[in-house]
Amino acid sequence: MAMEHGPLTGIRVLEIGSTVAGPFCGRMLADFGAEVIKVEPSEGDPVRTMGKQHEGHSLYAASIFRNKKLISIDLRRPEGHALVRELAAKSDVVVENFKPGTLEGWGLGWEDLSRLNPLLIMVRISGYGQDGPYANRPGYGVICEAVSGMRYLTGDPDRPPSRVAVSLTDYITGLHAAFGAVMALMARNVTGRGQFIDAALYECAFNFMEPWVPAFEKTGHIANRTGSQLPGSNPNNLYPTGDDSFILITAMADSLFRRLAGAMEKPELADDPRFAKALARNRHAEALDAIIADWTSRHPLAVLEQKLAAASVPATRIYTIADIFADPHFAARKSIVAAPDEAMGSVAMAGVVPRLSATPGGVRHAGRAIGQDTGAVLEDVLGYDAARILDLVRSGVVAGDVRKRAPA
Repeated sequence: MAMEHGPLTGIRVLEIGSTVAGPFCGRMLADFGAEVIKVEPSEGDPVRTMGKQHEGHSLYAASIFRNKKLISIDLRRPEGHALVRELAAKSDVVVENFKPGTLEGWGLGWEDLSRLNPLLIMVRISGYGQDGPYANRPGYGVICEAVSGMRYLTGDPDRPPSRVAVSLTDYITGLHAAFGAVMALMARNVTGRGQFIDAALYECAFNFMEPWVPAFEKTGHIANRTGSQLPGSNPNNLYPTGDDSFILITAMADSLFRRLAGAMEKPELADDPRFAKALARNRHAEALDAIIADWTSRHPLAVLEQKLAAASVPATRIYTIADIFADPHFAARKSIVAAPDEAMGSVAMAGVVPRLSATPGGVRHAGRAIGQDTGAVLEDVLGYDAARILDLVRSGVVAGDVRKRAPA
């Protein structure tokens, strides 16, 4: 099979999820060549109201809807349900993140769709999973992050739990969901049947709590916030510099710590029984951090970076997005790409990861306007003629551009 756009070329994905987790899962699949048909209401996916706008265009949507065909269907109407049913019958994967039971009420649940299409893979993203006592609770990423335990560990110990300024748990879950979809596609090649993936927001975030699960079970230890330090990994912290900035240094391995001690011109630290071995450094982390902070505070950031780079010690300033745009490594690896956009010319966004050597993905275009591909999808995928499509538009079942367009 030809792989013009990546290893998922030839796979059709119907995305009926909204906001972040479902669309990010779809975006990952689209980046690697899948034909992703995203359904959104005529007023647009809520993600279009998030983040920054440029001349009336959602920059968030331009990125998270990239490489997709966008169609608008009214999912509040039975006629809309019928269209989704037809599209699912011609798809390999359906991605959804409705509250459990919603699709079943529309006749679009797993049992309904798999009966129509036994090869179908259904990715079901929800707050708490498809079963269990919390299944019917409304689940947003930030809420499920708190339930997972991960939020409790975020921030400084003397302050309330903080957060990262992105929808972290939605992205974690979208990534797990995309991984599940690809595994299910591989399994289908063997079994000849589809299956559904149950990706719960709280559970995917909880998967990142790995070190603290056995620690509580065996020792009763309840992990707490530790600020910029990573417990059990020393030194691994943020240290002040002489020009009122900060530098992040991590030298957990004994060999790395010996190099750090040399860069500090304190080689004796590597032989100090408090610091010579990793477990000993963990017991004396506070004393070690004080020694390192005393050294870093006597040098400007740029000098510290040079000294530590020369000694091959992992260290860096904390990058802002402005630093990233100016960084030569990001530029050399094309980590930021310019996606073609009909309205804005182009839009900068993160490149495709991971990088596959033989069958890489790519960014073909930015996220399009609401319903821009409605006509093309109904004609190309379902075989509808112009008159039938126009009737659907007039009745309000679909919206957007109903003219025939070139496929993505």
